[in-house]
Amino acid sequence: MTAKTTPADVDVLPRDIRFDLESARQGHWLGGDPVGTAVFNALSLTFPDGERLFMDAVRHYRPQLNGKLLDDVKGFIAQEAIHSREHHVLNQLIDRDRYPVAEIEAQVRQRTAAARERGPMAMLLSTIALEHFTAMMAEMHMAHPDLYKGAAPDIERLWRWHAMEETEHKAVAYDVFMEVTKSWSPFFRYRRRCMTMAIVTLMFTRNISRYAARLLEADGYSPEAALKAVKAYVWGKPGLFRRGWRTYFAWYRPGFHPWDQDNRAELSDWKAEFDAAALKAA
Repeated sequence: MTAKTTPADVDVLPRDIRFDLESARQGHWLGGDPVGTAVFNALSLTFPDGERLFMDAVRHYRPQLNGKLLDDVKGFIAQEAIHSREHHVLNQLIDRDRYPVAEIEAQVRQRTAAARERGPMAMLLSTIALEHFTAMMAEMHMAHPDLYKGAAPDIERLWRWHAMEETEHKAVAYDVFMEVTKSWSPFFRYRRRCMTMAIVTLMFTRNISRYAARLLEADGYSPEAALKAVKAYVWGKPGLFRRGWRTYFAWYRPGFHPWDQDNRAELSDWKAEFDAAALKAA
């Protein structure tokens, strides 16, 4: 059976767009909602270091790649570099005198350093698992455009652009993994990726919840109330982690590929918008 890969008509193209994110200085930029703002700020604080890890994970294996996959990897690295830059800008606008931003950033650096110490394959495995999470959340964003209701227009555009490109490149690291492990037995490869996903699921959801709760404490919530509010947001309503459960559990299916969930049609309008914006910015 031929291994599944990214569809031939999916091109991973970096769009060098800069966003005016000054509205983030106002504090609760997500329609005045302190909980939603804290959750998305917590996610944003993980992106610069996390995306550099993803870039280095696939970059290590470039000598083993060729053809479209090599081109996709180059596009993936360029996209992630721009994502990292724009989220760094957003993160710098969070009130650091009020919120424990430096504390959270230090914890993120510590965790990414620990991931790097486990070596290139462990980095790649973590990358494919976390890319599945970002694709799952991007899919939820496409299905529920009111997720950023009330957000300042450019901040909403930043998250929508990020979601669009995360969807576009959702299988690149996975395709690299499948290529560089083609000598592994199917069972061993399946076991490794499933074990990684189980660990990453626990760590990622727990860490994001804890980071967001720490941000909420600066808004006057008690530690217990902050964590309860965050958990209600990510697991209850709007259910940032819960609503994508079908896509999440697809990972554990033998023979899985990220483009089994083919949302090219849903992506087309956003892609056209940001392709035009990138041309205008060039």
